[in-house]
Amino acid sequence: MTTQRRAVGAYGERLAARHLEDSGLTVLRRNWRCPDGEVDLILRDGEDVVFCEVKTRRTAAFGPPAAAVTRRKIRKLRQLAARWLAESGEHARQIRFDVVEVLPQPRGAARVVHIRDAF
Repeated sequence: MTTQRRAVGAYGERLAARHLEDSGLTVLRRNWRCPDGEVDLILRDGEDVVFCEVKTRRTAAFGPPAAAVTRRKIRKLRQLAARWLAESGEHARQIRFDVVEVLPQPRGAARVVHIRDAF
């Protein structure tokens, strides 16, 4: 991955975390990694734990950012969520998988779309 792509991704994750915190969620972990992969954001929403995939695209030319969350990625995120829950000792009433789309705009603030229960 190029340095520019990494920077765009990190920018999107910062905006997504701020947006979710402003919506009342609490960030538990950012960029949690294990040998099997990475989860962008892990949050608490009341008694629920939320695993969030952040997708940032500079343009919508190839569709909305959430379109990049494939079946394979969904399967991987579910596996990672189970591993994190087992290792963290956190308890949740329910778990939820959200996606946050970030689209920087030519002028003004980036467009941030929070998709609850995305899958």
